[in-house]
Amino acid sequence: MVSPFSMKEYRFQLRYGKGKKEFILKSKNLSSVLKPKPINAPEPARLIESSLDQPLHSLPFNDFFSPKDSIAIVCSDITRYTGSDYFLPILIKRLSRIGIRKSSISITIALGIHRAQTEDEIRELVGNTLYGKIRIFNHNPKEDANLKFLGITSKGTRAEFNRRVVEADKIILTGAIGFHYFAGFSGGRKGIMPGVASFEACVNNHLLVLNPHGGKNPRAATGILKGNPVHEDMMEACHELPPLFLFNTILSSDQKIIHTVSGNLTKAFERGCEMFMEDFSIPITEKADLVIASCGGFPKDINFIQAHKSMDYAMSALKEGGVMIILAECAQGYGHPSFHGWFKYNDINMLEEILKANYQINGQTAYSTLLKAKKAKIVLISALPHHEVRQMSMIPADDMAQALSLARTFIGDNPTTCIIPEAGSTLPVMQNVDCGMKKNKNF
Repeated sequence: MVSPFSMKEYRFQLRYGKGKKEFILKSKNLSSVLKPKPINAPEPARLIESSLDQPLHSLPFNDFFSPKDSIAIVCSDITRYTGSDYFLPILIKRLSRIGIRKSSISITIALGIHRAQTEDEIRELVGNTLYGKIRIFNHNPKEDANLKFLGITSKGTRAEFNRRVVEADKIILTGAIGFHYFAGFSGGRKGIMPGVASFEACVNNHLLVLNPHGGKNPRAATGILKGNPVHEDMMEACHELPPLFLFNTILSSDQKIIHTVSGNLTKAFERGCEMFMEDFSIPITEKADLVIASCGGFPKDINFIQAHKSMDYAMSALKEGGVMIILAECAQGYGHPSFHGWFKYNDINMLEEILKANYQINGQTAYSTLLKAKKAKIVLISALPHHEVRQMSMIPADDMAQALSLARTFIGDNPTTCIIPEAGSTLPVMQNVDCGMKKNKNF
């Protein structure tokens, strides 16, 4: 989606946290503004009800459950908005109509290794109509007494999960499908692994990002499922779970529910990924000297670990040696207290060896950040301290005027420029000049 522009001023407003950053761009070489196509979706309640009545490769919702079942609902945390405040009350109402008592239903927040959610955040996740009426628990990946070991995958990962979830009669696995920079896509099985997995299981699985002989596995990348060792290990780890009903949403860039998929974990998730790819991948025929990208605002830029995902996707539109300006407020810092410490290893090979010897999940994100910072100049507009941004091999800026001035010092006054307003849900995909968007063969 490349559009030629004549020499004139263009005014942009890009999301930054819960606000916006405005700037004017003067460039005869503004080559593209990459935005997902607009989607006219039915009213969300209709989407949800229809999906539950006609799931993929599964009994309809009302037939899947019985009145005597104990139900564990798995729900994403605040860093991954899914529309849970909207769909959870509908799911609970359906379960009640089947005859399942609320005392037999619990919600476990799939934290992975993230911090526990506050009461205010829990209320935001489940909505005011549900808060206080259903038992809600934060998952703890290090609380051994509340973990249950189910086996070891063929890749050596411990399938060890929250006991409350795996000992329920039935599981409802919720989440939102989107791009993920090494699992291929978020949603689906990620609610289980790493969502409600043990810390050791998370580490075992994420270590598969790195090749034993060195470097990052090229299949552990955005938009790829087939041959992706991280995804395949996650799916295998789910094999011994109780009967599971998947319910996942697909959200627009302004966080409205535009699609839902439900039913069989494998089939419904794969179909959801195909739908997301169709809506949010954008074909390009050339890469740009300068990419200006916003994560899409809160919560996609709530912390740097989340914002990094947008940076990863936007890199697909940037020439090697080019400049990226990324807008990511990071109001809650880095996302984990151990994250920034990894940047004492400024050499990428050294960082990789340290990771292999003592793997930590946040170290992998630091490794991925450093890989990008060595390939291009990355100018970061954020609330993070400038000296810490420099330690991450990036260039800090206070605003767009300063960021554009810095970019010009590296690539001149008229770089080919690409704007990505919603980088957290936009994947530029290089195409041959003579070809349109081909059907993705990575599923």
